[in-house]
Amino acid sequence: MLAALILLPLAGALLAWLLPGDRFRPALLPLFAFPHLGLTLWLLYRTPLPSPGGWFNLDPLGKIVLLCTSVLFLFCSLYALGYLAYRRERSSRILCIGLLVCLSAASLVTTTHHLGLLWVALETTTISMAPLIYFNRNARSIEATWKYLLICSVGVALALIGLFFLAYSTIVSGMEPSLLLDDLMRDAPRLSPSWVHAAFVFLLVGFGSKMGLAPLHTWKPDAYGEAPGLVGAMLAGGLVNLAFLALLRIYQLCLATREIVFFQNALVAMGLISMFLAAVFMARQADFKRMLAYSSVEHVGIMAVALGLGGKAIFGALFHVFANGLTKGVLFLSSGNIHRSYNSKSTSQVAGALRRLPWSGGLFLAGFIAITGSPPFAPFISEFTIVSSAFMQGRMLVAALFLLSLTIIFIGMALTVLPMVMGEVPESSESSPYRDTVWTVGPPLVMLLVVFLLGVWIPEPLLAILRAAASLLEVRA
Repeated sequence: MLAALILLPLAGALLAWLLPGDRFRPALLPLFAFPHLGLTLWLLYRTPLPSPGGWFNLDPLGKIVLLCTSVLFLFCSLYALGYLAYRRERSSRILCIGLLVCLSAASLVTTTHHLGLLWVALETTTISMAPLIYFNRNARSIEATWKYLLICSVGVALALIGLFFLAYSTIVSGMEPSLLLDDLMRDAPRLSPSWVHAAFVFLLVGFGSKMGLAPLHTWKPDAYGEAPGLVGAMLAGGLVNLAFLALLRIYQLCLATREIVFFQNALVAMGLISMFLAAVFMARQADFKRMLAYSSVEHVGIMAVALGLGGKAIFGALFHVFANGLTKGVLFLSSGNIHRSYNSKSTSQVAGALRRLPWSGGLFLAGFIAITGSPPFAPFISEFTIVSSAFMQGRMLVAALFLLSLTIIFIGMALTVLPMVMGEVPESSESSPYRDTVWTVGPPLVMLLVVFLLGVWIPEPLLAILRAAASLLEVRA
């Protein structure tokens, strides 16, 4: 069944490549997204035993990221039907193939316990998304694509060096070389401390750059700014979570080797730097899609701080995977609609979105309220859990800096978002034939409802998975 989860999207990608013409190709995305989500739900309910040799094992950490990725992909695939119908001047072949290959690689990331295979799958997600950033085929999009490829590849290369160090630490200790997570955790006390320490530094920097933690985030504003809305949604809500899962695997190893304090302190520092940097660049941002990129930097910072704090904040970090992933979907898809209607991403050109596009403007406004941690949406629950955990642990300085960053970011985003959606449409604004449709409004609307529901009630099965996942990351005496 785990193999089907990986092979099903690959079959869809092959069909998208073979199918002539663009008329029916976009329909392949939801056609394969629905069974992928169905299969995911079945595997959550009837989880198979680990594969012989331990290479594949769908544990609670993998389940959380897999479920969020599959749900987000389904909504993006439905949105693609409306988006690609409007963008008939562009071939949909590369877009459909890239998204389906990315879903297959993402499934592999969530199900493998072999760190080398996880690295290969994570790099595959990077490569498969690169051509999609170049979808608009202009000078800025090709620059963004190269920057994305270069920085992410350097980061993943550093992670590969970290894996080499980790494997070498087993050789130095006289053990059979292995990158299987379960083997490494079992033999963790015997591993060479100096090589393990060096490995953790490289892995944190490597996977941190893929996640977009400051100061390794420089690819995000360009890539998110130039990519189509649905690609931005998958980057900010999907690929970020996959890189976070890689960090969680390293966190598990740190726990087993008793090197956790160094790793936790580094995560808190990088997380707070990310949040402050996002706060500085978000105020008076002239490009609203770049503003969303800095919002993503902020939220990976929030997850890093939570992981570094440990304790109950871990639960908040894992819940934030859902809260941030789906809310980013709402924001990127609705911002894509606004971009198409105004033919501009500049905040000086976009105003009165609620009058021109009532549904998309309303969704963008609601998304802003949700992503800034306002009740009653899901990000409020996760962020409240994290900051209350910091207070309970006596980490007053961390809690104060965390709250200060959130406050500055709220004000900065409000200064950009409110003028965009309120007021009158400027007379100088370029008119376009773009109008809201069921396909371009329905998916972000349903996602927003899910984000709202998760803010007032977490279903018991999801709560059980979150608790089981958090227990894997607890510090044990």
